[in-house]
Amino acid sequence: MWLISKIVNQKSMDPKKVIPFAIAAFIVFMLFIALTNTTFLTIESGEKGVLFERFGEGIDKEQVYDDGFHIIAPWNKMIIYDVRLKENLEQMEGISKNGLTIKTELSYFYKPIDQKIGYLHEEIGQGYHDQIIKPAIRSATREVIGKYLPEELYSTKRQAIQEEIFTYAKDAIAAKHLVLDAVLIREVELPTTLKEAIELKLEQEQESLAYEFRLEKARQEAERQRIEAEGKAAANLIINASLTEKILQEKGIEATTKLAESPNAKTVIIGSAKNGLPIILGQ
Repeated sequence: MWLISKIVNQKSMDPKKVIPFAIAAFIVFMLFIALTNTTFLTIESGEKGVLFERFGEGIDKEQVYDDGFHIIAPWNKMIIYDVRLKENLEQMEGISKNGLTIKTELSYFYKPIDQKIGYLHEEIGQGYHDQIIKPAIRSATREVIGKYLPEELYSTKRQAIQEEIFTYAKDAIAAKHLVLDAVLIREVELPTTLKEAIELKLEQEQESLAYEFRLEKARQEAERQRIEAEGKAAANLIINASLTEKILQEKGIEATTKLAESPNAKTVIIGSAKNGLPIILGQ
């Protein structure tokens, strides 16, 4: 537009000659705008691009363009995929092993395989989440939940069930050039009466385990006391076996001698036995 204005402002130029120059300038300007939008493009961080060649073989599946600035022919088209890890929540119902309806809420993480987005685009397209991932997650969840009882899903085997759903869905998704990174069971909703019954059962199991623990400690303490008593009894037998009459008499004499040497006042009582020892009582 600046060029057109400059041309018009040149008084020496014939107005009839200005119009063709103005039209040419406008056409050049529009071509520049068109080429800027279709030829010069930037792929943002976390994205990959695959080129559609309009006059070639269509999608170039082997060539994947990284983030950054790129120049392409104006008749071609760059198709850009977000290849960052994404999270999605899914709520669904499944039938448990005993025929009860279980409501679950899952969180799962997924992304395209970076170097396979050309194949992904040709076979499925950018709606791959709704067409592939979501149905695979729902199918795997129903399949796995049907193998377990509600109380197992609610408490005891929740981690194992979660991992099994992940394995089922991961294998189905991998064949479609997609990656499933994790599956998490965020919430399990059971009928109120069943939930209360399960919670009561778990509480009773915890109490039973605590009681067994106390019993085991009591048994261990009783065993310890028995072993200690047996040790003392064995020691006494050994001592009794080694105490002869002469040794006892000698010990009595030693004790009496020490008492007699004490400066305190004492009373001496002579034993009545044949070899009775004196007993010295202090006042």
